[in-house]
Amino acid sequence: MVTYKESGVDKEEGYQTVSKIKNAVSQTYNTHVLNEIGSFGAFYELSGYKNPILVSGTDGVGTKLRIALDSHIYNTVGIDCFAMCANDILCHGAKPLFFLDYLACGKLNSDIAAEIILGIVKACKETGTALIGGETAEMPGMYKTGDYDLAGFCVGVVERNEIIDGSKITEDQAIIGLPSSGFHSNGFSLIRKIFTDINEIYDNKPIYETLLTPTRLYQNDILKIQENFPIFGIAHITGGGLLENVPRIIPEGLCAKIETSKINIPPIMKELQRRGNIKEMEMFGTFNMGVGMCIIVNPENVLDILQLIEGSMFLGSIKHGKEKIALI
Repeated sequence: MVTYKESGVDKEEGYQTVSKIKNAVSQTYNTHVLNEIGSFGAFYELSGYKNPILVSGTDGVGTKLRIALDSHIYNTVGIDCFAMCANDILCHGAKPLFFLDYLACGKLNSDIAAEIILGIVKACKETGTALIGGETAEMPGMYKTGDYDLAGFCVGVVERNEIIDGSKITEDQAIIGLPSSGFHSNGFSLIRKIFTDINEIYDNKPIYETLLTPTRLYQNDILKIQENFPIFGIAHITGGGLLENVPRIIPEGLCAKIETSKINIPPIMKELQRRGNIKEMEMFGTFNMGVGMCIIVNPENVLDILQLIEGSMFLGSIKHGKEKIALI
């Protein structure tokens, strides 16, 4: 008689995963979470808002996960998964409320799964977000043994009159770049094509350590700025780089003129460009190039913001123009 385990799915390993993460996950809960992990659905009470708008986002880690799996470093990609979702909804002024994850694999190892999810827990705790649900799918025949895929879903809230959507961007407002922590979670198919040996020594350590630096979380930076100054537009610089993401918030008839000489490009990105003989516009259209997020602010607030956020860069200004972005 054939069992489910003999077909490749070990339910007991799934129970072990839940056991290893349950206490840590519960530490992300607040008074708005109304049920425990293991229910069919997660309940979150929304209160304390006058006219709340829910903002949601979903994303994954992409092929950065391949480097994590090959180097057996599992505790950072969960941070990436959370950050890619939470940073997106932050662009509209939304504070993340809760997060759900989806982890799929060929054969479940509860230790590996727990490490990945505990990375999500770490990011949730840093931002005050509740990890209220998720799914772990063991799918033999769909994934090879040792392979995992990871995606997440984040829901946040913003008062209707505080939504940031770029509609208030006007000529002569300033563009500030908030520094990235590295490649974040985009462009890794190209990165892996150039850096073929992830164990090579770069900057006195295996290069995979540099490549696996987690995506920066920008919530605390943005909140710190908003406490003092208005923000009229926010662009999360993900896949497509500055060239594709900044125009998403620029109104028709205006152009974000960005001086590339003012960008502090990380050495690892310069090394990638050199080794791959990659054209500059290809780099700026693929990677964040050291700018993980762009914000549009009043010009008189620039110096104060630069002092407030370490590593931030004044990149240029909003001008009239047919194209929504110009790198100069």
